Amino acid sequence: MFLIEAFVYIGTIAFAISGSLIAIKKNLDVFGVLLLGLTTALAGGVIRDLMIGNIPPTNLADPQYFLVSLLASIATILFYDKINRFEHGILFSDAIGLGVFTAVGANAAINLDYSQPFLIVAMGLVTGIGGGVLRDVFVREVPLVFRKEIYGIASIAGSIALIFTYEILSPIISLYICLTITLAIRILAVKCKWNVPIVHKKTTVNKRTFNS
Repeated sequence: MFLIEAFVYIGTIAFAISGSLIAIKKNLDVFGVLLLGLTTALAGGVIRDLMIGNIPPTNLADPQYFLVSLLASIATILFYDKINRFEHGILFSDAIGLGVFTAVGANAAINLDYSQPFLIVAMGLVTGIGGGVLRDVFVREVPLVFRKEIYGIASIAGSIALIFTYEILSPIISLYICLTITLAIRILAVKCKWNVPIVHKKTTVNKRTFNS
Protein backbone atom coordinates (compact mmCIF):
# COMPACT_ATOMS: atom_id res chain seq x y z
CA MET A 1 0.00 0.00 0.00
CA PHE A 2 2.86 2.34 0.88
CA LEU A 3 4.50 1.78 -2.51
CA ILE A 4 1.22 2.50 -4.31
CA GLU A 5 0.91 5.81 -2.47
CA ALA A 6 4.55 6.60 -3.29
CA PHE A 7 3.71 5.96 -6.95
CA VAL A 8 0.82 8.40 -6.78
CA TYR A 9 2.95 11.09 -5.13
CA ILE A 10 5.68 10.74 -7.75
CA GLY A 11 3.17 11.00 -10.60
CA THR A 12 1.38 13.91 -8.97
CA ILE A 13 4.59 15.89 -8.54
CA ALA A 14 5.79 15.11 -12.08
CA PHE A 15 2.53 16.15 -13.70
CA ALA A 16 2.25 19.29 -11.55
CA ILE A 17 5.74 20.33 -12.66
CA SER A 18 4.88 19.58 -16.28
CA GLY A 19 1.71 21.66 -16.20
CA SER A 20 3.39 24.54 -14.36
CA LEU A 21 6.33 24.65 -16.80
CA ILE A 22 3.98 24.88 -19.76
CA ALA A 23 1.93 27.57 -18.02
CA ILE A 24 5.05 29.66 -17.38
CA LYS A 25 6.18 29.27 -21.00
CA LYS A 26 2.72 30.47 -22.06
CA ASN A 27 3.16 33.60 -19.86
CA LEU A 28 0.24 32.80 -17.55
CA ASP A 29 -0.06 34.65 -14.25
CA VAL A 30 0.62 32.97 -10.88
CA PHE A 31 -2.95 31.79 -10.48
CA GLY A 32 -2.90 30.36 -14.00
CA VAL A 33 0.35 28.50 -13.33
CA LEU A 34 -1.01 26.99 -10.13
CA LEU A 35 -4.32 26.06 -11.73
CA LEU A 36 -2.68 24.41 -14.72
CA GLY A 37 -0.33 22.48 -12.46
CA LEU A 38 -3.25 21.27 -10.32
CA THR A 39 -5.31 20.35 -13.38
CA THR A 40 -2.50 18.34 -14.95
CA ALA A 41 -1.79 16.49 -11.72
CA LEU A 42 -5.32 15.76 -10.52
CA ALA A 43 -7.71 15.67 -13.48
CA GLY A 44 -6.84 12.16 -14.69
CA GLY A 45 -7.65 10.61 -11.32
CA VAL A 46 -10.86 12.64 -11.03
CA ILE A 47 -12.07 11.47 -14.44
CA ARG A 48 -11.21 7.87 -13.55
CA ASP A 49 -13.16 8.01 -10.27
CA LEU A 50 -16.17 9.55 -12.00
CA MET A 51 -16.08 6.71 -14.54
CA ILE A 52 -16.22 4.04 -11.82
CA GLY A 53 -18.70 5.90 -9.60
CA ASN A 54 -16.22 6.74 -6.84
CA ILE A 55 -17.80 9.99 -5.66
CA PRO A 56 -16.40 12.28 -4.40
CA PRO A 57 -13.17 11.54 -6.30
CA THR A 58 -10.19 10.60 -4.16
CA ASN A 59 -8.12 13.55 -5.37
CA LEU A 60 -10.80 15.96 -4.15
CA ALA A 61 -11.90 14.14 -1.00
CA ASP A 62 -8.33 13.79 0.29
CA PRO A 63 -6.53 17.16 0.37
CA GLN A 64 -3.03 15.67 0.54
CA TYR A 65 -2.80 15.23 -3.24
CA PHE A 66 -4.05 18.77 -3.77
CA LEU A 67 -1.43 20.09 -1.36
CA VAL A 68 1.37 18.07 -2.97
CA SER A 69 0.38 19.38 -6.40
CA LEU A 70 0.17 22.94 -5.09
CA LEU A 71 3.60 22.75 -3.45
CA ALA A 72 5.14 21.27 -6.61
CA SER A 73 3.67 24.10 -8.69
CA ILE A 74 4.91 26.73 -6.24
CA ALA A 75 8.37 25.15 -6.25
CA THR A 76 8.35 25.25 -10.06
CA ILE A 77 7.59 28.98 -9.97
CA LEU A 78 10.32 29.68 -7.40
CA PHE A 79 12.99 27.56 -9.07
CA TYR A 80 11.89 27.89 -12.67
CA ASP A 81 15.30 29.06 -13.91
CA LYS A 82 17.04 26.02 -12.44
CA ILE A 83 14.38 23.53 -13.56
CA ASN A 84 14.25 25.03 -17.04
CA ARG A 85 17.97 24.36 -17.50
CA PHE A 86 17.22 20.66 -17.84
CA GLU A 87 16.75 19.99 -21.54
CA HIS A 88 13.40 18.38 -22.33
CA GLY A 89 12.30 18.94 -18.72
CA ILE A 90 8.64 19.19 -19.68
CA LEU A 91 8.73 16.04 -21.79
CA PHE A 92 10.53 14.02 -19.13
CA SER A 93 8.28 15.06 -16.23
CA ASP A 94 5.22 14.51 -18.41
CA ALA A 95 6.48 11.03 -19.37
CA ILE A 96 6.99 10.13 -15.71
CA GLY A 97 3.47 11.28 -14.87
CA LEU A 98 2.07 9.34 -17.81
CA GLY A 99 3.82 6.15 -16.73
CA VAL A 100 2.90 6.43 -13.07
CA PHE A 101 -0.76 7.26 -13.55
CA THR A 102 -1.19 4.63 -16.26
CA ALA A 103 0.04 2.05 -13.76
CA VAL A 104 -2.08 3.44 -10.93
CA GLY A 105 -5.24 3.61 -13.08
CA ALA A 106 -4.88 0.09 -14.45
CA ASN A 107 -4.07 -1.24 -10.99
CA ALA A 108 -7.15 0.49 -9.55
CA ALA A 109 -9.35 -1.31 -12.08
CA ILE A 110 -7.88 -4.70 -11.12
CA ASN A 111 -8.27 -3.96 -7.39
CA LEU A 112 -11.96 -3.24 -8.01
CA ASP A 113 -12.25 -6.76 -9.49
CA TYR A 114 -12.70 -5.58 -13.05
CA SER A 115 -11.43 -8.43 -15.18
CA GLN A 116 -12.19 -7.12 -18.67
CA PRO A 117 -8.88 -6.20 -20.33
CA PHE A 118 -10.51 -3.39 -22.31
CA LEU A 119 -11.77 -1.73 -19.13
CA ILE A 120 -8.41 -2.08 -17.39
CA VAL A 121 -6.60 -0.53 -20.35
CA ALA A 122 -9.23 2.23 -20.61
CA MET A 123 -8.85 3.19 -16.95
CA GLY A 124 -5.07 3.20 -17.27
CA LEU A 125 -5.30 5.37 -20.38
CA VAL A 126 -7.81 7.85 -18.95
CA THR A 127 -5.86 8.22 -15.72
CA GLY A 128 -2.61 8.65 -17.63
CA ILE A 129 -3.70 11.16 -20.28
CA GLY A 130 -6.68 12.93 -18.68
CA GLY A 131 -4.74 15.70 -16.96
CA GLY A 132 -2.47 16.27 -19.94
CA VAL A 133 -5.40 16.58 -22.32
CA LEU A 134 -7.08 19.25 -20.19
CA ARG A 135 -3.76 21.04 -19.74
CA ASP A 136 -3.23 21.31 -23.48
CA VAL A 137 -6.82 22.38 -24.11
CA PHE A 138 -6.55 25.14 -21.50
CA VAL A 139 -3.49 26.62 -23.24
CA ARG A 140 -5.08 26.23 -26.68
CA GLU A 141 -2.82 23.44 -27.87
CA VAL A 142 -3.89 20.28 -29.68
CA PRO A 143 -3.49 17.57 -26.98
CA LEU A 144 -0.42 15.38 -27.42
CA VAL A 145 -2.55 12.25 -27.61
CA PHE A 146 -4.24 13.62 -30.75
CA ARG A 147 -1.03 14.51 -32.52
CA LYS A 148 1.34 12.30 -34.47
CA GLU A 149 3.53 11.75 -31.40
CA ILE A 150 3.37 8.36 -29.67
CA TYR A 151 1.68 9.17 -26.35
CA GLY A 152 -1.54 7.27 -25.79
CA ILE A 153 -0.02 4.16 -27.39
CA ALA A 154 2.68 4.16 -24.71
CA SER A 155 -0.02 4.18 -22.02
CA ILE A 156 -1.93 1.36 -23.71
CA ALA A 157 1.22 -0.76 -24.02
CA GLY A 158 2.01 -0.25 -20.34
CA SER A 159 -1.49 -1.26 -19.26
CA ILE A 160 -1.36 -4.40 -21.40
CA ALA A 161 1.98 -5.32 -19.84
CA LEU A 162 0.44 -4.93 -16.38
CA ILE A 163 -2.45 -7.22 -17.30
CA PHE A 164 -0.12 -9.98 -18.50
CA THR A 165 2.26 -9.78 -15.54
CA TYR A 166 -0.17 -9.11 -12.68
CA GLU A 167 -0.99 -12.77 -12.01
CA ILE A 168 2.48 -14.11 -12.79
CA LEU A 169 4.48 -11.64 -10.71
CA SER A 170 3.67 -9.61 -7.61
CA PRO A 171 1.40 -6.57 -8.07
CA ILE A 172 4.20 -4.18 -7.16
CA ILE A 173 6.56 -5.64 -9.77
CA SER A 174 3.82 -5.47 -12.40
CA LEU A 175 3.33 -1.79 -11.52
CA TYR A 176 7.03 -1.13 -12.08
CA ILE A 177 6.91 -3.01 -15.38
CA CYS A 178 3.92 -0.93 -16.52
CA LEU A 179 5.68 2.30 -15.50
CA THR A 180 8.94 1.27 -17.16
CA ILE A 181 7.36 0.25 -20.46
CA THR A 182 5.17 3.35 -20.68
CA LEU A 183 8.05 5.65 -19.79
CA ALA A 184 10.51 3.89 -22.11
CA ILE A 185 8.21 3.98 -25.12
CA ARG A 186 7.39 7.64 -24.57
CA ILE A 187 11.05 8.68 -24.12
CA LEU A 188 12.23 6.58 -27.08
CA ALA A 189 9.44 8.01 -29.23
CA VAL A 190 10.68 11.52 -28.49
CA LYS A 191 14.38 10.69 -28.89
CA CYS A 192 13.97 8.59 -32.04
CA LYS A 193 11.13 10.69 -33.46
CA TRP A 194 8.69 7.78 -33.66
CA ASN A 195 5.35 9.04 -34.90
CA VAL A 196 1.93 7.67 -35.70
CA PRO A 197 1.08 8.21 -39.38
CA ILE A 198 -1.01 11.29 -40.08
CA VAL A 199 -4.16 11.07 -42.16
CA HIS A 200 -3.72 13.61 -44.92
CA LYS A 201 -6.86 15.02 -46.43
CA LYS A 202 -7.02 14.96 -50.18
CA THR A 203 -7.65 18.22 -51.94
CA THR A 204 -9.64 18.23 -55.11
CA VAL A 205 -9.57 20.94 -57.73
CA ASN A 206 -12.86 21.80 -59.26
CA LYS A 207 -12.46 22.05 -62.98
CA ARG A 208 -14.72 24.51 -64.69
CA THR A 209 -15.32 24.64 -68.39
CA PHE A 210 -15.65 28.08 -69.77
CA ASN A 211 -17.53 28.40 -73.03
CA SER A 212 -16.60 31.26 -75.23
